[in-house]
Amino acid sequence: MEATPAAIEATGAATPSVVRLPPAQAVIGGITLARWRQLAIIACVIVALVIPFVVKNFFIFQLTLALVYALAILGLNLLTGFNGQFSLGHSAFYAIGAYTAAIMMDHWDVAYYWTLPVAGVVCLISGFLFGLPALRLEGIYLALATFALAIAAPQILKFSPLEHWTGGVQGIVVIKPDAPFGLPLSSDQWIYFFTLAVAAVLYVCAVNLVNSRTGRAMKAIRDNAIAAGAMGVNVSLYKSLTFGVSALYTGIAGALGAVVAGFVAPDSFTFTLSIQLFVGLVVGGVGSIPGTLFGGLFALFAPNVAESVSKGLAGAVYGVILILVIYVMPSGAAGLVRLIVSKLARSAR
Repeated sequence: MEATPAAIEATGAATPSVVRLPPAQAVIGGITLARWRQLAIIACVIVALVIPFVVKNFFIFQLTLALVYALAILGLNLLTGFNGQFSLGHSAFYAIGAYTAAIMMDHWDVAYYWTLPVAGVVCLISGFLFGLPALRLEGIYLALATFALAIAAPQILKFSPLEHWTGGVQGIVVIKPDAPFGLPLSSDQWIYFFTLAVAAVLYVCAVNLVNSRTGRAMKAIRDNAIAAGAMGVNVSLYKSLTFGVSALYTGIAGALGAVVAGFVAPDSFTFTLSIQLFVGLVVGGVGSIPGTLFGGLFALFAPNVAESVSKGLAGAVYGVILILVIYVMPSGAAGLVRLIVSKLARSAR
């Protein structure tokens, strides 16, 4: 029996701890909440398009890498935030995407933009195949299995029979692309705009997916897998497909990361990267698509800020920053925004 959208929605009730946004018709400052959202999106787009022309190339590079991390966190969010599967191994899918792009560019002279869909498909298949045996695992046991994947990936990339393809411990150098059609843009500016365009497409796809019938099934499984199965949702299929789609997003992010950095090596994809992505997910807001953008910025800049404060105690400073952020925003940046908007809406009544 196939689940109806209404039945799926019935199983997807939010937990009491979630701060829900008021209706889009709510008025704040004489403007409806829906209009405020539109204005916020327009403002973010304008800032994103203008900022590469007013900052230095190194900061553009950092912003581009933050976008890449945001895409990887978005993939993890689809799996954990919207489907309830806990993963500590997404650095492996990021590495697969990065090496797919690097190998295609270095060995076969494939244009960088063609490597993205290939990396996505490779990671989709890899994630789906990994998700099949993972169906027998839940919670901390699934986390342990994905942890093993993250630990094994860098060692596999160093495996001597694969050195011809992966470059072993030396990695692969990728030449950064220049702006096409004679556009008056530096290499960093062009890669930023290219990454921004890819991110915009993937974010729109993620929003449509989450709000679709498939997205409602994913959330129903997250909230109560037994109830979702009773309503006709194929739990096994949706879990495996969600794992695949999550890996697809992370793999495309990895391919973009290879193009942005111009270099891939096994030690760039250790378990630390998985933790970095997971921290970005929590700080941005679990189950929030816009929150992944803040998570990407935090994942990149917070360690840099900690190191600038004290190189010898960078880890301790980073820990203090993380504790303060979680204390101020226990539901992540998205939860803080929801709370502020809800209070403003109530005060405007």
